Amino acid sequence: MTTANKLTVLRIIMVPFFMLFLMLDIKNPVYVTLALVLFVAASVTDALDGYIARNFNQITNFGKFMDPLADKMLTTAAFLGLMSFGRASAWAVMIIMTREFIVAGIRLVAAGEGKVIAASVWGKIKTIFQMVAIIAAIILLYPFCPEPTAALITNILVWLSVAITVISGADYVIKNKDLLKDAK
Repeated sequence: MTTANKLTVLRIIMVPFFMLFLMLDIKNPVYVTLALVLFVAASVTDALDGYIARNFNQITNFGKFMDPLADKMLTTAAFLGLMSFGRASAWAVMIIMTREFIVAGIRLVAAGEGKVIAASVWGKIKTIFQMVAIIAAIILLYPFCPEPTAALITNILVWLSVAITVISGADYVIKNKDLLKDAK
């Protein structure tokens, strides 16, 4: 297994621990800090595994498939946590998850035809923006952040993530419309 793929697997392993600390007690700064550290570390592995894969010739089909999946697991866990705290709209989370299912479906159709669809530029922008928005939202969970302002800022960041997510999803559908039209 390549170093890049090991980092992807590490990110997947981090997700339940991140979720555990995020959900334990958001009023406890220690748990919020542990969740934040795990989320940032997992986000860094995303950038690092891509860099290593591209620059050290470690691009694999496993990585093309698992890297986006690891990102989806991490961001979905975070958005569900934020939703459970009333910091993310169920509509926003549903739109984000719908995009992820659509892209996963496109990738499955492509895989059935022996093709692998790597993450697009818009997909990478979407992931980066979601991760930055989630990091800010977790920071805004700290008790020293005034509640109405923290909730408003988080809500704005989540909806900006939704907008970029929709653009990214449309990009995947448009770029792969022939694949979908020709699918048997």
